[in-house]
Amino acid sequence: MNYKIAVIKGDGIGSEIVSQAMKVLDKIADKYHHEFTYQQLLMGGCSIDAYGVPLTDETIQACKESDAVLMGSIGGNTTTSPWYQLPANLRPEAGLLKLRKSLGLFANLRPCVLYPQLRNACTLREDISIKGFDMLIMRELTGGLYFGERKTESVDGVMTAIDTLSYNENEIRRIAVKAFEVAMKRRKKVTSVDKANVLDSSRLWRKIVIEVAQDYPEVTLEHALVDSTAMQIVKDPAQFDVMVTENMFGDILSDEAAMVTGSLGMLPSASLNETKFGLYEPSGGSAPDIAGKDIANPIAAILSGAMLLRYSLDLQEEADAVEKAVQKVLEEGFRTGDIMSDGCKQVKCSEMGDLIAERV
Repeated sequence: MNYKIAVIKGDGIGSEIVSQAMKVLDKIADKYHHEFTYQQLLMGGCSIDAYGVPLTDETIQACKESDAVLMGSIGGNTTTSPWYQLPANLRPEAGLLKLRKSLGLFANLRPCVLYPQLRNACTLREDISIKGFDMLIMRELTGGLYFGERKTESVDGVMTAIDTLSYNENEIRRIAVKAFEVAMKRRKKVTSVDKANVLDSSRLWRKIVIEVAQDYPEVTLEHALVDSTAMQIVKDPAQFDVMVTENMFGDILSDEAAMVTGSLGMLPSASLNETKFGLYEPSGGSAPDIAGKDIANPIAAILSGAMLLRYSLDLQEEADAVEKAVQKVLEEGFRTGDIMSDGCKQVKCSEMGDLIAERV
């Protein structure tokens, strides 16, 4: 089979880690007799430098004409980069928000797994990490505070900023359905996270999730407030299976959950629309301070490639092969600097890509 993949390497370490993911995908193509055709595109700071905007209409169209999008991280140092002297709608992250909206990517899936081989890298106490955990955070991606009306103006002589958080029942229902469908393939538990004790949007969120749950009697549903959930992630992450929440809460909680696995460099993500189309990217940032040093951890990008195989191309065996290759390399004691521990062998970003590709 021939598949067309749009590739957005992005800024900072993006080019380094995505190159390793492509290396592993090429090995999959060779072993399983597929053909992956890549179209490399710009978004973020590199697009600003080239075109004056973080995302062009041509890039959006090219993504729409592909089977999936593989992306690195975007952005730079928010203190020193000239990109952050621009108006908000011209900064790197504005391109990502526009791309998600343009492609209808409403469901963000972030698996947070503590590999047994990396328990020493976990930031939690040993009595917690020894139990391990495997949770999937599903974040609504195209609504809420990040997409609401915003303005900054003078009110009675005082500068006032206003950001609007809104959700309608259709936006909530479709992400809830996706969460329950995924839970049916896992351990059949959904934790819906909101702030229903304060926010009207959360009260509607809870109402709609309860309605959707009626269609999935085999799935256990629990509700949790976002502040309590933040505490529970560091107290007992093993209790969670599928967690579904709105945009801003999901942004914060998924980064917290990623960190307790030991490193953001281990966490992939998928952003899906209502078809099989998706955008796949590592959960971490562009890390401009280490860009170009060949020391970044490419595993999140490589595992994002595995999710691309699984969710957009329906290549389940191939996705399993990538994930098993990652585990094999970890079992053999190879580590990048962010997950390094005593008795292991530290390797560079490109070396890690080679090792995983060889074990596919």
